[in-house]
This record gives sequence, structure tokens and C-alpha cells, in this order.
Amino acid sequence: MPVPPPPAQPRPEYPRPQFAREAWLNLNGEWEFEIDRADTGLERGLRERALADRITVPFCPESQLSGIGETDFLEAVWYRRTVTVPADWTDARVLLHFGAVDHDTTVWADGVEVARHRGGFTPFTADLGDVAVPGRELTIVVRARDSRHGPQARGKQATWYANSHCHYTRTTGIWQTVWLEPVPRTVALKRPRVTPDLASGSFFLELPLTGSAAGHRVRATLGDARGTVATAEARADLDLVPRLALTVPEDRLRVWSPDDPHLYDLVLEVVGADGEAVDRVTSYAGLRAVSIDGKRFLLNGEPVFQRLVLDQGYYPDGLMTAPSDADLVRDIELGLAAGFNGARLHQKVFEERYLYHADRLGYLVWGEFGDWGCEVGVRDDNQRPDASYVTQWLEAVERDYSHPSVIGWCPLNETYQTLHDRITQLDDVTRAMFLATKQADGTRPVIDASGYAHRVPETDVYDAHCYEQDPTAFAKTMRGLAEDRPFVNSGPEGRAWSVPYRGQPYFCSEFGGIWWDPRAAADVAGSERDESWGYGERPRTEAEFVERFTGLTGVLLDDPDMFGYCYTQLTDVFQERNGVYRFDRGEKADTALLRAAQLRPAAFETPRQP
Repeated sequence: MPVPPPPAQPRPEYPRPQFAREAWLNLNGEWEFEIDRADTGLERGLRERALADRITVPFCPESQLSGIGETDFLEAVWYRRTVTVPADWTDARVLLHFGAVDHDTTVWADGVEVARHRGGFTPFTADLGDVAVPGRELTIVVRARDSRHGPQARGKQATWYANSHCHYTRTTGIWQTVWLEPVPRTVALKRPRVTPDLASGSFFLELPLTGSAAGHRVRATLGDARGTVATAEARADLDLVPRLALTVPEDRLRVWSPDDPHLYDLVLEVVGADGEAVDRVTSYAGLRAVSIDGKRFLLNGEPVFQRLVLDQGYYPDGLMTAPSDADLVRDIELGLAAGFNGARLHQKVFEERYLYHADRLGYLVWGEFGDWGCEVGVRDDNQRPDASYVTQWLEAVERDYSHPSVIGWCPLNETYQTLHDRITQLDDVTRAMFLATKQADGTRPVIDASGYAHRVPETDVYDAHCYEQDPTAFAKTMRGLAEDRPFVNSGPEGRAWSVPYRGQPYFCSEFGGIWWDPRAAADVAGSERDESWGYGERPRTEAEFVERFTGLTGVLLDDPDMFGYCYTQLTDVFQERNGVYRFDRGEKADTALLRAAQLRPAAFETPRQP
């Protein structure tokens, strides 16, 4: 009887395309696994013994694709995997990378603690030091704690048992790729920063190193389809972070934009005194500029209306993890097909391969943090994010800094708290996240909080969320922007949540959310009619849905001071049936009609009279 072939490795692609080394070992696949509901596993010996179950990494245990499918609360979970370190990784330090583990993680290698990390959305790395020996087996043990109590950046994960409203099934433990990578023991590159400077036609590079060695140099080579475009070198034994500039000749200059998302190839090297490469990584870069001129948000010096869609990045069988790399591509292609040119990546730090595909497809992205989960206080002091919010957010900004598709940062979403004469914890953390973002990245605008509670007067961008469903009423609500009286979200009885508007670029960063569920509208059996929800009265026909969509988007397209919008949302998510597409990514309405509604000229893009 023939032996069946082994199952294909899940998510086999290299997880970090903008900082890639040739040698690596993907650890996705089957791991030992055990649920530790009372978080007593360390006392009960789970670190030392074999675990009771098996799980498919990188899918979380709540997901179907993990093979576990346990959706109850998991206070802690354990993983165990034995791997042989490749024999040819000699004279190298071995790094163990985790794309994301939710939420508080401890990692042991052969019984030695090698890493601790807090935060469910951002990557971390364990240097295995002398524990990893080429050619020998290595046992990796991971414990992930994920309490539902206290302030914690959870995004849309429910803190009660069942899915409801806009809260969904939880994610616990490993949910992005795990991999091993060898790096030189002498000097190695750490994550570089690539800053485009369109005004000079240059890229400025910061190349942090693990150390310095006499006679070593850093070298960068920029290329395109015709070959080498520019090169630069600098000593690597003086500065902690060597810096290089790569200037593109006039005849090779090509600007990255949604219409032409051109990416240059980039090779970064550390070169020894003998001229041989000690470390080498491949990357890429896009030359583009983001700027602000009064109320105008400009891309490459031009007003490009941002037709954004809210994307929450959930999948029926993988939850926050895309089943395959092709699923990431498909979500962007679905957005483009419907007429959107970008997305707010909502309440989640998306895996980096999504940004890689956005870079190459010309899809504009606002990076956002999954900050929901700090509602632990009392009235008027109800939200209390802690210092870990700032830490985790800075990790996200550092990871995604060099992606040209990212055109703005949004650390917080829909914080809400009455403004009064006391400075609260929310005020402190909002300002800390804003200032930290500006210090970490001075090249992109930062919005202090999307919708609701703007607490930072100098926020680069101002916005509001409005789910009015009648286009005529919506137009009345949004029409004050020309007189510097834009719609501002407020609390009960009109209590102020936000500092006053000061003439910044403004957009309606959430609207629409039309409750369109064709199966429920048609009373199809098993359509979960009573459980689905969206905004406003449910359209009775597809024509009604398209008419409302066209009317609402038209209000914002016709406002010359509105630089963009963000429609809620790309897909249905569980019971939330207000997506342009179904949760399984099937079509809910004629996409061509939605595309036509959006791609008519926007007043913001029309040349203004001098």
C-alpha cells in the first residue's frame, strides 16, 4: 500500500521579505501542544515533559486550521518542538524568530529561558547563544499567557465567551510564522531603516549592526530591471548605526504610486577587511513622498483621494491568520476590484507579508494598533491603557517603517472619554503614543486616535466616524468642513470627547457599514437572520444597497476639502454582515457597480483655481 505524502507545510514562504537572508528554517507545522486553563503548567512540569495534544503552527488553537478548534477561554497554552539545527550553520549565532504570539510569552531552548515578550501583535527574537549547536537536536518550549482580565491590547477579541456585535473569537498563542536563522558571530545587520526622499531622488539608509570589527564596511546596492542603479559604502567600525545615501540618476528615477508601484531591488552587506561579504540581506524600496499642505494630504506632491476600506483581516478558518499567502493577495485584489485604493488595517497589526503585497500592488495603507481592551475604569476615567501599549506600538512602527505602502499611523481607535479638568491615564498614553510615533518616524502623518477622542491638539490629521445611512442627512452632517466646523464625535448629551479642530487635513475614517446580507434579505433558510447585524435598516434588494453605497460615497467624493474616506468594511466578519464581500470572500453585490461609484473624479483631486 503506497505511503501518503506528508502534508504540505503551512505558510512556507519567508515571512519578512524586506529583510531576507538566504539561509533559514521554517518551523511551521506540527508541534506538541497542551491547554493550561489555570496557568499552573510550570508547577506541573509542562516545561519538561511531552505535551498531550498536537497543533498545526502558525494557526491559533481557537481556529479550525490549527486542528484544535477550542474557542473557550485559554488562560495559558504550551508548545513543544524538537528540531535539528542544520549542520552547515557553523560559526553562526542562531536566532529564533516569532512573527506574533498572543499575548505574554516565555521561550525556553533545551531548558534555558531565552526570551520573554509581551504583546500579541508584534514580532520578537530569541538569540539562542551557545544552546543551539549545528547538527544537534534542540527542544523549544513556548508558554503563552492570555488572560481576559485587566487592560490588554486585544483588538477585536471578545472578553466574554461568545461572538457578538463587533467582537470575535479570540486568538491565543502562536499565530504567525516561527523560524530559525543563522547570523554571523562577528558582525551582522539588524533591521535597517530605508527612508525615501523624493525631493533629492534619494534613499537614506540606517544600518544598525550587532557590533563592530576593524576593517569592516557596510555596502548597499540599489537595482532595477536594467541592473545596478546606485551603490554606496561606509566604514562599519565607527558609528553604532552607519548611514548611507543612494541617489537615483535622473534617467532611472521612477516614483512609487498606486498607478505605478515601482520597487527598486536593494542588497545590503557587511564586508570584511578581505572584501568578502560577512552578512548579506536582500530588500527593496519604493521612492515616494507624503506631505501636508493646509487641509491637503498629498502623495508625491499631488492630491490623491484616499478611497480606503476598513480591513480587519479575519478568516473563517484561520481567524487572524491567513490560510495562505494567496489569501493575503486576494484581499488586496478584492479591494482594488471594488474601487478602493487602500485600507485602514483595523484593530490588528497585520503580518508583514500583507504589507509586501501592498507595496508591490500599490495599495495605500494606514497602520493601526489593536488597542481595544483597556476598558477597565469608571465613568469619565473609563479607559486605562498601560505602558505596554507604547512599547508594543513602537515595535510595530519599527517593523513597518520601510514599507512604501504605509502612508500614515493610527495608534488608537475610538477611544472615548469625557474631556474634563483632570489629566487621565488615557490622556497620558494617547500623548505618549503620538509623541513616540513622531520620534520614531518623522516622515508620515500621525493621527492621535481615529474617531471619537482626539486628545492631542497638534495631531497631524483629524477625523470622525459617522454611520448615518441617509445620504441627504449624511451630507448635512459632513458639510461644515469648508468653514472649519467639521463633524466631531461627541459623548452623551453632547459632552466633548475631543480637543477642537485646528484646520488639519480631515477625512471621514469610518462610514457606511451598510447591513447588507442577501441571504437574510431573501429569507434563505439557515441564513442566521436574527444574529447578523450592520448599520441602518437592511436594504431589501441589491439595487437598494448599491444606491445607498453610491449616495454615501458620493457625499465625500464631492467635498473638495475631504482628502479621503474609509468605508466599513471589506468583508463580513462572523455575525457582522456589513462587508462589501462575504466572510468567505464571495461577492455580495455587483462589484463593477461599486467600482464605478468610487472611481468617478473626486473634488479633492480637481485642480483648484488660483
